Amino acid sequence: MWTISLILALLAGSLPAAGAENPPVSLAELASRSDAVVLAQVRDTDYLRRRDIPVSGSAYLKVLIAYKLDRQEDLIEIYEKGLHERECYFRDRTVFEEGRRYLLFLRRDPEDNERYRGMPEGCALEILVDDNNRYALRYPVRGISLSDDLDEVSRAMTFSDAYAVVNEEDVLPERRDAMLSAGYLRPYQPGSYIYTTGVELAEVRRLMGDALLH
Repeated sequence: MWTISLILALLAGSLPAAGAENPPVSLAELASRSDAVVLAQVRDTDYLRRRDIPVSGSAYLKVLIAYKLDRQEDLIEIYEKGLHERECYFRDRTVFEEGRRYLLFLRRDPEDNERYRGMPEGCALEILVDDNNRYALRYPVRGISLSDDLDEVSRAMTFSDAYAVVNEEDVLPERRDAMLSAGYLRPYQPGSYIYTTGVELAEVRRLMGDALLH
C-alpha cells in the first residue's frame, strides 16, 4: 500500500535524504534571491562529457519571457561545473526538435558577469505547452523543492507539447505507478504515458509576487 509520504517523495523524484542541505523554498523567496527569473528555451549546449554525462560547460537558452532581468538579453549562457544534487545541466535537442522550455532561477556567475549559474536551491522548473498554445508549469514539479501549495492552483490540462509524453523506459516503475495512482500521468500510446496536470503561468507569477519588481 502506498503511504502519503512515499507517494510525495516519488512524485518529487527522490526519497528524502538525511540532512538535506536545502529545505523547501517559496517561489517568492527564490525569485527574490535570484538575479534573473526567465522563461527560456534550450537552443544549444557545449558540455565536456565523461561516459556521456556532462561534467562542465555551458548551455545557451533563448529568453521567451523575462520576469526579472537587469538588462536586455535574448540569449543567456548558463555555466555549470561538477556533479552535485542541484546541478544545472540541460538536455540538448536534435536539429529536428524544439528545445525544452524552463522557468529559470539564476544568479550571475561571480567568475564571469556575462553568464549565469543556477541557484543553490535549483535552477529550473519544466514548462509545457497546452492545447490552447499556452505555457504551464508541469505538475508535480521536479528540480526545486518548493514550499508553495501548488496543489491548490494546479488543474487538469491537455498538453500538445511533445515533451509531455514520457516513454515507459524513461520513468522508474515506482514513480510511474505513484503518478498513475495520483492521476498525474495517464497511458498514452503503447509504451508511453502523458502528463495530465499543470499550473498556469499567471498563478506562478502571482506566487512570485513583488519579488519580481526592481
